[in-house]
Amino acid sequence: MRHVPADREERIVSLFRQGNALAMEMLYADYASYLTGVCARYIRNDNDLKDVLQEGFIKIFTQIDRFEYRGKGSLRAWASRIMVNESLQALRRQKQLTCRLPEDMMPDLPDEEPDTDGLEADTLVRLIRKLPDGYRAVLNLYVLEGKSHKEIARLLGIKPDSSASQLHRAKNMLAQLIKNHQGGKL
Repeated sequence: MRHVPADREERIVSLFRQGNALAMEMLYADYASYLTGVCARYIRNDNDLKDVLQEGFIKIFTQIDRFEYRGKGSLRAWASRIMVNESLQALRRQKQLTCRLPEDMMPDLPDEEPDTDGLEADTLVRLIRKLPDGYRAVLNLYVLEGKSHKEIARLLGIKPDSSASQLHRAKNMLAQLIKNHQGGKL
């Protein structure tokens, strides 16, 4: 992962405040790859991913006047939140945030935590992208964004119990995907 020096972040923000078009180029060059990864955690389809990225960058570029620089990493964190929100909005529009499978279709998986030891980050992301959209969204919001089930429920329009249940199922399904991958089945 590429780290952007704090003084570069401040320079980008300063250039935006001056109306200098170079700011957009710098921000895109510095963060496009990282923000693509953020969106890819939520959006499975590559065409939808491109749409979300475009909408997210438009929002970043048009709302940066609201951004308040708070030190190293704050620009990246702010841009990441925008991309997560854009990803969730896209899933909501597609009505893909809940994962309600009939009981007879529910995967019969043992309760286990995914064993990610020795798994490359790209492989893990690829496996996470195989999860149903609702499971993937809850897993990302809980594990990577540090949201509580109450916060996730508010963001996704579901009950906190549904968030906990989807997280449990997502972990079990991911554990099985990892085992299949390690066993050469994927």
